[in-house]
Amino acid sequence: MDDVTWGALATTLTLLGGLYTWFAFRRRGFVAGLRGVGITLIPLALLLTDTLQLVTTIGSAIGDWAIDFAFSPSNWLGIMLAGVSVVCFVVAGYAVNRGASSAGDSKNSTELNRSSGRAAKPVVADVDPELAEIEALLRKRGIT
Repeated sequence: MDDVTWGALATTLTLLGGLYTWFAFRRRGFVAGLRGVGITLIPLALLLTDTLQLVTTIGSAIGDWAIDFAFSPSNWLGIMLAGVSVVCFVVAGYAVNRGASSAGDSKNSTELNRSSGRAAKPVVADVDPELAEIEALLRKRGIT
């Protein structure tokens, strides 16, 4: 498009914005009208700074990308796989919080249980030194 066409587009958008501004001033008050003036001046400012064509090209490119993205089966397959991946991570986090362990951890704990002949108890000293002190005092007094 040439400069005259871009000028006509900017003038049309400015006139439509002016119409909106007039209704906004009358029906919704000063603040809405002032916002309308701000919106009205944008197309004219873009034309005078030679960025109106740039903005329309960027908008067209984003629109084309969105349409291609929305109607592409491979993109939707990728989105579904990403969702499955997120669900796997969330379920793994819940499983760890509920006490599930990996295969190597369960083998080690069963071997320790067999070798000691008793159930494995978590060592409190590894968790918190203050709790280890309290546990030592209770054992000293014969309270288990």
